[in-house]
Amino acid sequence: MINFTFYTPTRVLFGVGRIKEVGSEIKKSNVKKVLLVAGGGSIKKNGVYDTVIASLQEQGIDWVELWGVVPNPVLSKVMEGISLAKESGVDGVLAVGGGSVIDTAKAIASGIYLDDVWASFLGKEKIKQALPLFVVLTISATGSECNGNFVITNEETKQKLGNHSPLVYPKVSIIDPSVQRTLPWNQTANGACDALSHIMESYFSGGGNETTLYVDEALTKAIIDATDKLMLNEDDLEARANLAWAATLALNGVSAAQLKGDWASHDIEHAISALHPEVAHGAGLAVVFPAWITHVWKENEPTFRRWARNVWDTDDVLTAVERLKSTYKRWGLPISLRELNLEKSEIPAIAQNATQLGKLGTVKELTQEDVEKILEIAY
Repeated sequence: MINFTFYTPTRVLFGVGRIKEVGSEIKKSNVKKVLLVAGGGSIKKNGVYDTVIASLQEQGIDWVELWGVVPNPVLSKVMEGISLAKESGVDGVLAVGGGSVIDTAKAIASGIYLDDVWASFLGKEKIKQALPLFVVLTISATGSECNGNFVITNEETKQKLGNHSPLVYPKVSIIDPSVQRTLPWNQTANGACDALSHIMESYFSGGGNETTLYVDEALTKAIIDATDKLMLNEDDLEARANLAWAATLALNGVSAAQLKGDWASHDIEHAISALHPEVAHGAGLAVVFPAWITHVWKENEPTFRRWARNVWDTDDVLTAVERLKSTYKRWGLPISLRELNLEKSEIPAIAQNATQLGKLGTVKELTQEDVEKILEIAY
């Protein structure tokens, strides 16, 4: 066994119609004015924005708005948000959207107190304070609604890096699965892949951690089952609810307790989308993760064989990998770098970007050469 700390301070309000409670939840924290962070405008089309604003007005909460957060969120938008937050005198941040919006909000909430927010991503400045953060989730994928993690891309340096602080856990996250029924299918599929990848990042580092491994296997099956059902009926509310809750549990600490985690596949995908921002995170993971398994599975053979047997009903790991890829393909996700419109000649640059801060992973420590081999498998 290994020692671990389990910490989940976020209060989750889950269910249909609960978005209207956001104002009262913010008021409980004595927050008077929030910076509302949002993406490209879909929340105005599905009614979420109107519900949020009505709730804020009802509770006397003032707000200013920051729009335009993009998938693979960028540092320039974070800097814009920090300036707006300071100028407007907000005492809280409200993220209304998916993982990119929440990650941007976390960077703003902490960055307002930092000399250089990017320095905190490089480990050169420590997060010591943050504005209280509240979340209305509109797409289940990253798990950012219930953890202290956030990822931002620096457009100038072409670095996509993760950060973490217990100070940016949302105070309250509202998850209404019914609002996700209007999502384009590719976003649902990308989200499901992202959630599965979070589970696998922890799972494959295990061995003998029976409780968490069984939990992870069950979450994996729940995500696959719910996503398959949504392929048949995107309005299936029960399937939406099951996928939403499983995606939250996939990265709120439950799936990682007892396990040290690997995270090399995420680092490799971050290198891809740092150089190609048009590549959705989930789509990149669908390409990278099967290739990573193929390259490293013999480093922890008992756990990989357990995954093959308990999730994919086979004793052969490579057969399980093919079944994973078939699942992604069934969902309409890419399974090769070619499908992401990447050239084979780009592999060395991606590998160099991925390993610029050192070796990756724990199941097997990956050098730049290892990453190149994984990307060649993925090509």
